[in-house]
Amino acid sequence: MSDGAVLHVKGRVLAGPDDVRDELWVVGGRISYDRPAGARDVRTVTGWALPGLVDAHCHVGLDAHGPVDAETAEKQALTDRDAGTLLVRDAGSPSDTRWIDDRADLPKIIRAGRHIARTRRYIRNYAWEIEPDDLVAYVAQEARRGDGWVKLVGDWIDRDLGDLAPCWPREAVEAAIAEAHRLGARVTAHCFAESSLRDLVEAGIDCVEHATGLSEDLIPLFAERGVAIVPTLVNIATFPKLAEGGEKKFPRWSAHMRRLHERRYDTVRGAYDAGIPVYVGTDAGGSLAHGLVAEEVAELVAAGIPPLAALSATTWGARAWLGRPGLQEGAPADLVVYEADPRADVRVLAAPRRVVLNGRVVG
Repeated sequence: MSDGAVLHVKGRVLAGPDDVRDELWVVGGRISYDRPAGARDVRTVTGWALPGLVDAHCHVGLDAHGPVDAETAEKQALTDRDAGTLLVRDAGSPSDTRWIDDRADLPKIIRAGRHIARTRRYIRNYAWEIEPDDLVAYVAQEARRGDGWVKLVGDWIDRDLGDLAPCWPREAVEAAIAEAHRLGARVTAHCFAESSLRDLVEAGIDCVEHATGLSEDLIPLFAERGVAIVPTLVNIATFPKLAEGGEKKFPRWSAHMRRLHERRYDTVRGAYDAGIPVYVGTDAGGSLAHGLVAEEVAELVAAGIPPLAALSATTWGARAWLGRPGLQEGAPADLVVYEADPRADVRVLAAPRRVVLNGRVVG
């Protein structure tokens, strides 16, 4: 498309869960629901249009061993884009990916800075590894470096205990979360187990990643405080393999991981039924491939979340939660077009017909 071209999206435009329109126009990279006067160079795309998908737990610039070079990070971002993911909340990365912001052909990223973990209590080369006395200072540092989010590692295996255990004392997370909020940042935390959750939620955390330890006694607390979860079910699917690998050295941990995996769908459905906000995230960029957003939506449906709610968790609802527009008048034209109605079958998301980013057809 030339700079003066107009894109016409025709068919069914899903501007919201209950807002379906027949068409939209893209002029100067932005959405309009009014036909532009005198438009001549018009390209028409037909199908079912959704706002660009959101992966709310993704790691661009990271692989299983740590930070990657710019070429690899670019390939990761392109893989996400071609899968329809046009907005990423990067939930922790040691790489500087600010250069992506200057690329109109790559997804938009909301960064949480670098993970903050307890010394020797996380994956090597990923996080700032510190002790509790330094937590407030590092949270302040990452709040200033990020885009409104900070990422803590809330629990990890304690080798002396042989099982998952909280990384931080209650008073440390209370002070750290208060500092992040003072600086205008929200806080999220990696949590697999049950034991770290109450302290984090009562300390004011805004979101919990994975949340496999969310038990029946904790669900009302999450719901009351409005704490969101990003279940990353495509990642939780790896728990049995992880448990098998650690069986000999850490049998208690292995058994725990299997239990968390077995109840994963019940956990997510229980959270949804209680009114806890649930959003789509894949945890891509560690040991998982990028481009898995459609699989994660399908996993939420498999867990018992209604298809329309699962769609919202990667489109309208997720964008509102992250403070980014969808298909509103005047918004940047970031959208994905499909052959069929994704509300009828979310598996449609696995095959985008067209991907439009900043008003240009890029896939």
